[in-house]
Amino acid sequence: MARLDVTEVFCGISFPGHLHTQESLQLALKFPFQDTDILIVSYPKSGTTWMQEIVTLIFNKGDPHLSQTVPNWARAPWLEQYYSAAVLEASSITPRVITTHLPHQLLGPALQGSKAKIIYVSRNPKDAMVSFYHFHKMANFLPDAGTFPEFLNRFLEGTLSFGSWFDHIKGWTSQTATMDNLLHITYEEMSLDLHGAIRRVSSFLQCPLVEDEVNACVPHCSFSSMKDNKMVNYTLVTEDIMDHNKGSFMRKGKTGDWKNMFTEEQDQYFESVFKSKMQDCTLEFVWEVQDQEEAHTKEEIPQEDTEK
Repeated sequence: MARLDVTEVFCGISFPGHLHTQESLQLALKFPFQDTDILIVSYPKSGTTWMQEIVTLIFNKGDPHLSQTVPNWARAPWLEQYYSAAVLEASSITPRVITTHLPHQLLGPALQGSKAKIIYVSRNPKDAMVSFYHFHKMANFLPDAGTFPEFLNRFLEGTLSFGSWFDHIKGWTSQTATMDNLLHITYEEMSLDLHGAIRRVSSFLQCPLVEDEVNACVPHCSFSSMKDNKMVNYTLVTEDIMDHNKGSFMRKGKTGDWKNMFTEEQDQYFESVFKSKMQDCTLEFVWEVQDQEEAHTKEEIPQEDTEK
C-alpha cells in the first residue's frame, strides 16, 4: 500500500494516505480499548518514539532485547493506521501498548469510561514544528514542505497533516484535571532528567522498578542509543518511503534548536499567534536549555527556563 501522494481528509483533518484510510480512521474512533491498554498520545515530532522506547524498557525491567529485535511500530502500533488491527491481533506482547496522533476531540468518546492508561507527550511547539519541517523533507508520504516561512504559516494555521498543534495539546491536557488515568509528560522533562522521567512513567504504569532497573533503562533510551537502533530510527523503512539521504528520522533531539531556523521576525510572529491561541491555557514550556550535556543530571526544570 504505497499511496504516497494520497491525502485522506477525515473530520476536517489531513492524514497521509500511505498509512491511513477512511476505514482505518473510522475504526480507530470505535476502538474497543481494554482497561489494561497503554495509550501513548502525541502531536507529531514531540517525543513519541522516545516514549515508546521508555515504555518498552520499563515493562522489560531495563532488558533491551525486545527494543533491539522488534520494530517500534510492531511493539506499539499506531491506532489509526491501516495495519494496526492485524498487528494487535497477532501480538503476544502484554500489556498492549498503542500509539496515536489523534486529537482528543476525535478519540475522546472511545476512551469514555475506559481505565486504559494514557500517556500524553508534548514538546515546545517551536522545536516540534522545526522537527516536523525536516521530517517532511525526507518522508515521501507527506506533502512537500515548501519553504520554511510557508511551513511556519501552515503550522500556525493548523493546516498541516494531523491538524492543529494548539487544538491537540489543549484538547488532551485539559483532561488531566478529570482523568486520573492520564499522565502528561514533556519532551523537555525527558531530556533534562531521563532517570526521573522513567521513574515517573513506571510509577504511573504501576510497574515499579528498583534502582538498578531504572539505571539499566537509561542508556538504551538515550537519544544517541535510539539514533543507532534500527528498530527505532526507521532505517528499516525503504528509501522510496523515507529518503534517508535527505535527512535522519532522529536528527538532533535538542531543545532550542528552533533558534537555528527562526528569524527574529518569524519568532515575533510565532509569539503573537501563540499568545493569542494559548491565552486560555496555563501550560508552561521550556524553550531552550543552556547546557544539555549536563541537563540529564538535573532534578527539575529551572524556573528561568520556563515561560507561559
